[in-house]
Amino acid sequence: MENANLKLRGMSCASCANNIEEAIRSVPGVEACSVNFGAEQATVQYNPQQTNLEDIQQAIEEAGYSAYPLQEQAIMSAQTDAEQEARQAESRKLKRRLILGGVITTILVIGGLPMMTGVHMPWIPDWLHHPLLQLVLTAPIQFWSGESFYQGAWKAFKRHTATMDTLVALGTSAAFFYSLFPTFFPGFFLNQGLSPDVYYEISAVVITLILLGRLLENRAKGQTSEAIRKLMGLQAKTARVIRNGQEIDLPIAEVVEGDVILVRPGEKIPVDGEIVDGSSTIDEAMVTGESLPVKKQPGDEVIGATINKTGSFKFRATRVGKDTFLAQIVKLVQQAQGSKAPIQKLADQVTGWFVPVVIAIAIATFILWYNFMGNVTMALITTVGVLIIACPCALGLATPTSIMVGTGKGAENGILIKGAESLEMGHKLQTIVLDKTGTITQGKPTVTDFVTVSGTANGNELNLLSLAASVERNSEHPLAEAVVNYAQSQGVELRDAQEFEAIAGSGVQGYVSNQWVQIGTHRWMRELGIDTGALQEDWDRLEYLGKTAIWIAVNNKIQGIMGIADAVKPSSVNAIRTLQKMGLEVVMLTGDNRRTAEVIAREVGIKRVFAEVRPDQKAETVEQIQSEGKIVAMAGDGINDAPALAQADVGMAIGTGTDVAIAASDITLISGDLHGIVTAIQLSRATIRNIRQNLFFAFIYNVAGIPIAAGILFPFFGWLLSPIIAGAAMAFSSVSVVTNALRLRNFRPKTIG
Repeated sequence: MENANLKLRGMSCASCANNIEEAIRSVPGVEACSVNFGAEQATVQYNPQQTNLEDIQQAIEEAGYSAYPLQEQAIMSAQTDAEQEARQAESRKLKRRLILGGVITTILVIGGLPMMTGVHMPWIPDWLHHPLLQLVLTAPIQFWSGESFYQGAWKAFKRHTATMDTLVALGTSAAFFYSLFPTFFPGFFLNQGLSPDVYYEISAVVITLILLGRLLENRAKGQTSEAIRKLMGLQAKTARVIRNGQEIDLPIAEVVEGDVILVRPGEKIPVDGEIVDGSSTIDEAMVTGESLPVKKQPGDEVIGATINKTGSFKFRATRVGKDTFLAQIVKLVQQAQGSKAPIQKLADQVTGWFVPVVIAIAIATFILWYNFMGNVTMALITTVGVLIIACPCALGLATPTSIMVGTGKGAENGILIKGAESLEMGHKLQTIVLDKTGTITQGKPTVTDFVTVSGTANGNELNLLSLAASVERNSEHPLAEAVVNYAQSQGVELRDAQEFEAIAGSGVQGYVSNQWVQIGTHRWMRELGIDTGALQEDWDRLEYLGKTAIWIAVNNKIQGIMGIADAVKPSSVNAIRTLQKMGLEVVMLTGDNRRTAEVIAREVGIKRVFAEVRPDQKAETVEQIQSEGKIVAMAGDGINDAPALAQADVGMAIGTGTDVAIAASDITLISGDLHGIVTAIQLSRATIRNIRQNLFFAFIYNVAGIPIAAGILFPFFGWLLSPIIAGAAMAFSSVSVVTNALRLRNFRPKTIG
């Protein structure tokens, strides 16, 4: 199976989206497809042995629309600019037709004021309401400003379907063509005892208002994809590449893997790579959400689109074009914005039969009013009102616009959401399962305690640290790396060690400045006959705290002890406390021994711990929690976490972890900070709340609006809804939904104190 994302053109309402889905599903070899009206995208899964993209595009074109595939990063920026230009061109077209409609409609409404109000206005000449003048003025609005409605209705008719264009075309045509009869044959109506009234202004006002609504909707929908444009704007345009000893500036698309690139202070890093010379601090906030610059030196990775702050450095390109980190972020955001949330299903089902039902209601309304009242004018007004006020667009836009803004907002906060379903599921979560190593903790051993026999007098502590680190830097053991890193952080000098030897499972030893230094386990010290009594209480304390305690002996005498542990991330305690205050159960899952696990759990405030769990048992543990009837999210960073991430209702990968874990997850936290989980859940809750508001307004609007337009209030209050008001309401229903969705752009994560 292959997946493709298509950009769609020509949709005017949610019914169009349903028509496109049906057209795509009819292509042999298509397994699944989803059309997002708000994003104007189609996500298609198909068998390449049975069909191809050209066949799918042909099916869409035969349905009366157009489509083209979303491109890879190399030309994505140009495509994004083209999409924006196309939207601006559409806005200019709507604006021209709206201006003509607005000017003429104003004249028509002023001329019709005496008739509509029943009040004589001497300053308005009678000829301004002459039917022939109104016909001449209305015709350009009906057939030029309203051309798109007729085109859309005709396309739908040829496909034996109906859309919002069908409703508008029927409603305005009914008012316009009915008015032709009293214009040219007024005697017929007078002989029947009827007034030869015309309704040209209704048609003109309705078309003008709907065009205004479409213009506002077009602009608002453009703002929902702002996140993609912001991400694309982060990318550098050129790179300073060193080839054959020469520095040359190349367009970003011409950079290849292996190129060595020079970056100066204040410049954007063009692609992903690894520093080979120099050091600097880099602002990675735009892709990780981390506010503080990160220090980088040779061997460290750099991310394209981040900003070099202080020093110059050279790096070797490792990922370019569509493979860069930024390109993957853009791709994930596009996929998420084009997907559908389960909450959209009801709206899709409604819009599938919405237009035919509205047409049936309009016909029934005309028949009932004409038969019972014998008044063709009242029958016409109510029929036109029903056709005009009905709008499936608000239903079609209710979910996708919120999803687009929500996923884009997630990307701005360092949270990549793969699909709308994951975003929706987030608000239902009850339990958060956290892997310990690399998720709650930093994932690498760190010196947390350093105690010496002689204390800190005369620099004895730093001298002992120098001796220990000088020996340990010859070892590849993770604990040795922790000692060396700690020594470097204290600024001590490292010296050469002679006769270095590593004893498996025990420790290391060697001469430094003619002193015999041994560093290792408690068991090894006992085997060597070295007395540890001077620091035995400290060893007991470190062991109780679940830390690894290593002894330091100089010339066969104990001089110090170090406590090494996988330190808790600075933000973990606050993030876990916030999750608990949000009503979520937080569980720790680890392969470490129970004592170490419980020490970490106490430190961060977690009460339920699963310890000594083998990698192949992690998914079973998640399933066990799910069997308790809970909706579970799993957060982890390692390869061994991938099955558990896939088993969970929502898998959250720590972005600093492995590619396998990220691929198996539903949400990726780029920064590796547990506050990302808090933000993801708060964003999910805010987005679903916004969607529910949109759906409520969309359903209430149609449920209440159509009966009122049909005249249900007339028997009780003698009140009929003017088609002009119906047109205004329909025009602004979609705008109100999109505007409400855009409120999500103000989302800010909150830390519950």
